[in-house]
Amino acid sequence: MTTDSLDTLDTPAALIDRSRMLRNIARMQQRMDALGVRFRPHVKTAKCIEVARAQREAGARGITVSTLKEAEQFFATGFTDILYAVGIAPSKLPRALALRRAGCDLKLLVDHPDAARAIAAFGQAQGERFEVWIEVDTDGHRSGIRPEDDALLEIAHLLHDNGMQIGGVMTHAGSSYELNAFDALVALAEQERAGCVRAAQRLRDANLPCAGVSIGSTPTALCAQHLEGVTEVRAGVYVFFDLVMRNVGVCETSEIALSVLTTVIGHQSEKGWAIVDAGWMAMSRDRGTAKQAHDYGYGQVCALDGTPLDGYVMIGANQEHGIVAPARPVGEGDSASGEPGVATDNIATRLPIGTKLRIVPNHACATGAQFPEYHALSDDGAISVWSRFHGW
Repeated sequence: MTTDSLDTLDTPAALIDRSRMLRNIARMQQRMDALGVRFRPHVKTAKCIEVARAQREAGARGITVSTLKEAEQFFATGFTDILYAVGIAPSKLPRALALRRAGCDLKLLVDHPDAARAIAAFGQAQGERFEVWIEVDTDGHRSGIRPEDDALLEIAHLLHDNGMQIGGVMTHAGSSYELNAFDALVALAEQERAGCVRAAQRLRDANLPCAGVSIGSTPTALCAQHLEGVTEVRAGVYVFFDLVMRNVGVCETSEIALSVLTTVIGHQSEKGWAIVDAGWMAMSRDRGTAKQAHDYGYGQVCALDGTPLDGYVMIGANQEHGIVAPARPVGEGDSASGEPGVATDNIATRLPIGTKLRIVPNHACATGAQFPEYHALSDDGAISVWSRFHGW
């Protein structure tokens, strides 16, 4: 489905720069090919069939999802090799069973003996041999079992000895988002790889099957120097990138493929503010750059053609109102504190009512989640409407 031009598109709207997106996809796939591993993209960032198809066409094999609804909807459109990369609640096992009975090669994830017992008991009762992966914690970021933890073997035995299939081990070095130096990212990528490979070796040494070793985050995937012992990599936000990734150091602002189209609807000239119709309901409340070296407030302000308006950021956001203002000069305070920056010109003249802007987001996953659809912009100006999944 095609729609009007940017000039006539209603706002706020989520825009995808198709050329940037395709370059991002190609960059990641080429790197994985060079490192000799399979690439299984995490589709939770876009939750969009057209985006996932572009990843598959570039060479991706299988997908990673964060909800069973994603699994159901991607499976309905022909994606069959799916890793559900969130520890499954026992109450959701009937939905997982329905997917597998329909022909979906759905893989489940656990990181606790009780979860393994629940899967094994349900699988035995239903006559289903679930494929289950064990989550490994390689950086203390979130979930998972430490590679040397006794629970690793306990979980594996609970699954294997009760007729379930151990698919492998997986990890996610989410703490990579907190880094901004290449050497530190390289070191964490090696820590992620080595820890997951070690967990797999412990299972094999105990005569337990472990064919798969799955690792990944966008920063570590792009900075890993070798992936010996790894069978696949997962990453998600790379497809769009965002300002957090820009601050981490794995992309430039010019590579960010997602932005929010918005319109100037008012001014507070004495404060140096322009008011736009994209508030936190459009941008999300994610302030992921606040703890990074460069704080972008609620997003980097760009002209309609995507060119950054240097010095302007979205400093505040209410539900349907965004506040655009010049950022404070270095040393004069926090540009995202809610206080106006120092106005260097008449903002009402620079950004008159009706002006359309693009706001580049802090976190592409969170901003994308605010919209039911994307408007995908081609180099020739054509705009296609792509639906986005919602819910769990």
